[in-house]
Amino acid sequence: MLEQNVFLNGKTVLVTGAAGFIGANLVLALLKNYENIHIIGIDNMNDYYDVSIKEFRLTEIEKAVKETDSQWTFIRGNIADKTLVDKCFTEHAPAVVVNLAAQAGVRYSITNPDVYIESNLIGFYNILEACRHYPVEHLVYASSSSVYGSNKKVPYSTEDMVDNPVSLYAATKKSNELMAHAYSKLYNIPSTGLRFFTVYGPAGRPDMAYFGFTNKLLKGDTIEIFNFGNCKRDFTFVNDIVKGISLVMEHAPEKTNGEDGLPVPPYRVYNIGNSHPENLLDFVQILSEELVAAGVLPEDYDFEAHKKLVPMQPGDVPVTYADTSALEQDFGFKPSTSLRLGLRSFAKWYKEYYLE
Repeated sequence: MLEQNVFLNGKTVLVTGAAGFIGANLVLALLKNYENIHIIGIDNMNDYYDVSIKEFRLTEIEKAVKETDSQWTFIRGNIADKTLVDKCFTEHAPAVVVNLAAQAGVRYSITNPDVYIESNLIGFYNILEACRHYPVEHLVYASSSSVYGSNKKVPYSTEDMVDNPVSLYAATKKSNELMAHAYSKLYNIPSTGLRFFTVYGPAGRPDMAYFGFTNKLLKGDTIEIFNFGNCKRDFTFVNDIVKGISLVMEHAPEKTNGEDGLPVPPYRVYNIGNSHPENLLDFVQILSEELVAAGVLPEDYDFEAHKKLVPMQPGDVPVTYADTSALEQDFGFKPSTSLRLGLRSFAKWYKEYYLE
């Protein structure tokens, strides 16, 4: 177990992508679990998916902060804007930075590469440069299970080679890890990368399968299940992801010197996944049962008539499966929310948000 060396009470924390799915849930957890913190949130509120869900998340944060002694400052802007990022660091001097801002989506990166370069590479570079010139106690940033690409070995370990990305999105996330390592080495910036595995939950991203399936089933459309149903995904409930991020934030890699007298990069990477890959057909079955139980769909809904098995899509991989032994060893933590409980939580939220 690592020893805690970052204490968040009374600190200023910058969360980029703060109106995003993981970002907003992290902000809510920080407000709930720490005292007198000042959270700076940045988000460009782009329309990659329904902006009203981002507005909903921000409203939830604004309600939550009123119940605390903490502060919340929201900046609508793009981390690719270097002047904006520098201004944020000079005015607020964050002690800890959590970079969750990124253009998400594997398939979208095939047709819209520009936004991935802007947000995931230039934006992350601006964050690294700011951490260089305005030193922070810890930089935590989002990577992705997609870096494992077409790796045949499962479960995926952070010790594995990750040099075969099958999408530009995956390439940008691997680039983030390389850039962070270089900055950790050159400027002694403590940084930790987190490879997230298929995050889901209430108020999630509408482009994710469970959300898109629900929208289509409600309209009576047919859902397409890729790779003829033979895909497996390591679905990870958002609360487990947020718990993992919070623990990592409190444990920055130690600054040490090597035998050559030069800094050893204070740098780590972890997987955060459920370590229990689910077959897509089983996933759809559980989702359908929970949508009926929540009253989103009628009990006599004919799911078989609305399912279509189709080939694999470009950029996709057949399986994702996280080896989380390093996370367990260093923090005594392992994501454990079952898919049924997680989808039940989503189905209840969906009913309240869209149908009531």
